[in-house]
Amino acid sequence: MKVLIDTSVWSQALRRQSAEASGTAQEWVVDVLKELIHDSRIAMLGPVRQELLSGVKTPKQFETLKQTLSVFSDEPLRSQDHEQAAKNFNQCRQGGVQGSNTDFLICAVSMARGWPIYSLDKDFEHYKKYLPLKLYLE
Repeated sequence: MKVLIDTSVWSQALRRQSAEASGTAQEWVVDVLKELIHDSRIAMLGPVRQELLSGVKTPKQFETLKQTLSVFSDEPLRSQDHEQAAKNFNQCRQGGVQGSNTDFLICAVSMARGWPIYSLDKDFEHYKKYLPLKLYLE
């Protein structure tokens, strides 16, 4: 089964590569991600790729990251995924829970495909109160 990888996990893993000497990164996050990559279980969404590439400081870093991520193809998104994401947004907002469009799209794809979400972002715990989500490593 595929696992949707949230931006927070990718960011932690990529930070670890640059901060490896200091030992500040959470090793287990990277270990789990490596295992999923090894087992070909990664599901990448285009909006997550966009978030990762946004805010990169230099063109060289951008190209390096783009190349690193290029081995992961984007899961095709359908109109129904976007419609469900909007529905998720509205449902959570009615419960007083706010989130990003990308988060709700991740939730929609997770629900439609039956794939768990691997995230370090605690917002997904809040979404789960209103949406039938599976979180990886629960």
